[in-house]
Amino acid sequence: MSRTLPEPVVESFDLTVILGALADPGRRTILRAMYQAGGPVDCATLVEKAGLGLSNPTISHHYRVLREAGLTRTVTEGRRRIVHVRTDEVEGRFPGLLEAILAAPERG
Repeated sequence: MSRTLPEPVVESFDLTVILGALADPGRRTILRAMYQAGGPVDCATLVEKAGLGLSNPTISHHYRVLREAGLTRTVTEGRRRIVHVRTDEVEGRFPGLLEAILAAPERG
């Protein structure tokens, strides 16, 4: 049985909260990897591919911040968590935002 974790509705998206969530380089890396995947991904698989080297509690925190900002949707399937970027919803509210922030490679 799957269930979607709580997330804000599109009408309540706050640009300040979204930009705050994206201010952290780790969260940008996670979201960029999801965005470039183009569809739902398993949380554990994505973190391995991103190679962040962060602890599990830190990674869980990053996923929660992204979800609570409205940037991602998380569906639990047993012990797995499937996550995807809410591209259409974010673009509907803030056109061009995700493309501007996530399409370009991270600068070091």
